[in-house]
Amino acid sequence: MNTAFIACLIVTDVAAQQPAYQLWYNKPAEKWTDALPIGNGRIGAMVFAGVEKDRIQFNEETLWTGGPRDYNHKGAATYLAEIRKLLFEGKQAEAEKLAAEKFMGTQSGAGDREKWVADMKARKGMQGNPAEENYDDKLWKTISVPSYEGWEAVGLKDFDGAVWLRTTFDVPENWAGKNLVLDLNRIRDQDFTYVNGTLVGNTDGTSPRKYTIPAKLLKKGKNTIAVQVLNYFDKGGIAGYKDTSRAISVYPEGGESSAGVSLVKEWKYKIQNDEPPVVSQFQASYQPFGDLFLNFKNASDAVTNYKRKLDLSTAVTSTAYTLNGVNYLREYFVSQPNQAVVVRLTADKKGSISLDALLSSPHKNAVVKKINESTLSISVKVRGGALKGESQLKAVITRGKLLVSQGKLSISNADDVTLYLTAGTNFINDKNVTGNPAAACLKAIAGLQGKTYAQVKAAHVKEYQKYYNTFTVNFGKGENEELPTDERIDKFAGSRDASFAALFMQYGRYLLISSSRPGTQPANLQGIWNDQLTPPWGSKYTTNINIEMNYWPTGTLNLLPMNEPLFKKINALSKNGAVTAKVHYNANGWVLHHNTDLWNGTAPINASNHGIWVSGAGWLSQHLWEHYQFTQDRLFLRNEAYPIMKQAAVFFVDFLIKDPKTGWLISTPSNSPENGGLVAGPTMDHQIIRTLFKNCIAATELLGVDAEFKNTLQQKLTLLAPNQIGKYGQLQEWLEDKDDTTNKHRHVSHLWGVHPGNDITWDTQDMMKAARQSLIYRGDEGTGWSLAWKINFWARFKDGDHAMKMIKMLVSPAAKGGGAYVNLFDAHPPFQIDGNFGGASGIGEMLLQSHTQFVEVLPALPADLPEGEVKGMLARGGFELSFKWSNGVLTTLEISSKAGGVCLLRYGNKITSIATQKGEIYKLNGDLERL
Repeated sequence: MNTAFIACLIVTDVAAQQPAYQLWYNKPAEKWTDALPIGNGRIGAMVFAGVEKDRIQFNEETLWTGGPRDYNHKGAATYLAEIRKLLFEGKQAEAEKLAAEKFMGTQSGAGDREKWVADMKARKGMQGNPAEENYDDKLWKTISVPSYEGWEAVGLKDFDGAVWLRTTFDVPENWAGKNLVLDLNRIRDQDFTYVNGTLVGNTDGTSPRKYTIPAKLLKKGKNTIAVQVLNYFDKGGIAGYKDTSRAISVYPEGGESSAGVSLVKEWKYKIQNDEPPVVSQFQASYQPFGDLFLNFKNASDAVTNYKRKLDLSTAVTSTAYTLNGVNYLREYFVSQPNQAVVVRLTADKKGSISLDALLSSPHKNAVVKKINESTLSISVKVRGGALKGESQLKAVITRGKLLVSQGKLSISNADDVTLYLTAGTNFINDKNVTGNPAAACLKAIAGLQGKTYAQVKAAHVKEYQKYYNTFTVNFGKGENEELPTDERIDKFAGSRDASFAALFMQYGRYLLISSSRPGTQPANLQGIWNDQLTPPWGSKYTTNINIEMNYWPTGTLNLLPMNEPLFKKINALSKNGAVTAKVHYNANGWVLHHNTDLWNGTAPINASNHGIWVSGAGWLSQHLWEHYQFTQDRLFLRNEAYPIMKQAAVFFVDFLIKDPKTGWLISTPSNSPENGGLVAGPTMDHQIIRTLFKNCIAATELLGVDAEFKNTLQQKLTLLAPNQIGKYGQLQEWLEDKDDTTNKHRHVSHLWGVHPGNDITWDTQDMMKAARQSLIYRGDEGTGWSLAWKINFWARFKDGDHAMKMIKMLVSPAAKGGGAYVNLFDAHPPFQIDGNFGGASGIGEMLLQSHTQFVEVLPALPADLPEGEVKGMLARGGFELSFKWSNGVLTTLEISSKAGGVCLLRYGNKITSIATQKGEIYKLNGDLERL
């Protein structure tokens, strides 16, 4: 596979023509989303850059929960006809119920919850009875209650298990003789709630906790509440209300909670047990590996000149400061050639570096041990899973003293220090976990022997820049250029900071290079960075928008080699998906539903109202075709892309069924992602299928193969349900005209044909206007990735100012409910990286589009970007473009033809056609006249 990617790598020495884009700050990171990300595609790290205590949290891409298993539900296809019949009869609820019972994929094995709950109820692990009114809790710690994001957010990070919580409240005299209501609202997951030693309520699940306290249990003055919380998985504790203006409280029965006694305060707590039984899961979750802590021994004096930064041109982050008259510098990067996190510590005064370096992990029972006189290791195992990992930390110092003991590296009075952190797991592939976790560490450490830090850094920069330097962008000066990045985020929406938009583009490219190098796993929901044992949505691969959005920048923004991990993933999914197609649909070809993981699960998961979505294989096949479009690589198309595209199409040939009302071929059962439940005939499916069939037809013609299959697809195309305009002038989201114009759902799936597809373009103006009307109804607000998708839509609608408005919403402070954290990570919220990639892609779409017959320059240039220059943008057809504009007007254009062929150029109303020759460069002016 790799040869195809080497062949299409377009390297241009254009780095000198753009500013040195950097993220920088004048204070250390406080939260994980303040820290700066570094990565080599396999290992990722987050650098906090504290002065006295530095934290480098790290990941290895193959440390996940779960293990090899069969995700498919045997016998599911038996119920397909009945599910379809129910949907055709309008019985959605019945169809969803049957599908939930008989059609969803299987879950992993679970522990014995019944026994564990019984042990906890019996107070196993506790001394005495914490429910009692006079129980001695004076040595217990305190925790803030409630916390809607779980007790993980207020001190019990990565904790699942049983916890006792206690507090008191005073009963006012005028409440004497009255029953009270104890309103705790939501508790995760089960609670046993006591007042003055008597059980007043027990609930397991998400139902609100409003328990009646009989008057006879109460006494004048102080009363005691004790809550035993059993948290099985993910967020735990007394959550209270999402709307924090509503307090958990005690109040008289029949009264208002607002007149009650608030229980929002610090409660006493005691952990009873931290080993709940394993919870069954449909799919696996990406895991953190560990932390490297650097505890510095310098005298604590006032620090001056502090600055931490990430240089996008070198993929090196650094921390500089002055302490006690000494200037310190730290540099951090993750080397791909040497497969290690590298940390370099220097000072301008000899003998000034003294620290302890420690390894830790959130995984229970991690083992730290000494390897030799300069190296430590930490071994971890994922609870209830098949994977384990090892990381090694090696120190190289100049002068000073290095001692390895008591689980740490102790360094005293060194001139400089270089730390090499490696990591590996036993994962080989989705069927094989027999690897040696130490192998990657040993190989990396051996490869570093005899190399200086300067050599390691130079090799890192050279390897990174062969990707980064293929594209440059310069939008001119921004009015906030001299400010730290966090302040630029705060001011971006209300200012003209064009260069910040350019930085955001390049940051998206940086993140993709750092999380998806050739030979690695593809970028997941968080790229390669995660610090939680139960991350949001498993930090896996959501295939109904998110993993696809991750790879939108690869074409136009000249990162084609980064597709290799995705294509390797698609190949593996096509094999597992062929089994799912047979088991669930009795169909040939392959299918993928709305999520997958390290183990390449392809069966439907979660709930039937959104988990049965059949178009993942079709959408991912679009990426294969797009790669061909940009590279014109026939070998890639013949050997890699078309065979997988064909099998995705084969599935739909078998799967499509005649709608009894319209006579069209439709997709069912499926859904319009996460909106509207299980249905027959969602518009998005038909757009993806139509595009897949057309691409396969084009491929058969290019390759001179499969004439009979081509004829089958052409016949099916004439019968496939078309896009439809509804009664509100909108593009219909479903087969029926039932869109709700007040629905502001984050997904806008029926606009797939506008972007990333080309099923709807300005060649069909009425349909394009209907799609635009749908987007207007949906509104501008949305989650991070939703905002990013809307940027691309508005660019395709050629409304650059509206697209720029969306960019400013995307790059707004997350603390205000917006789209970007301090480190510019996209805020869903919480963090999802897809918005970074989708936003970068959207800016690219404003500058260059090639999804129609035209290569169109500046199709949606906003007023906020009146000046600019880009070099190395790619267009379909195998063209590389560089161009400038001034006062919003194109001035010069250069086209490099990588494959030959006709380039039909468009700028505004000007059109010109150039019959290009492979390897030739063509220069034009702003009127598209040859120079």
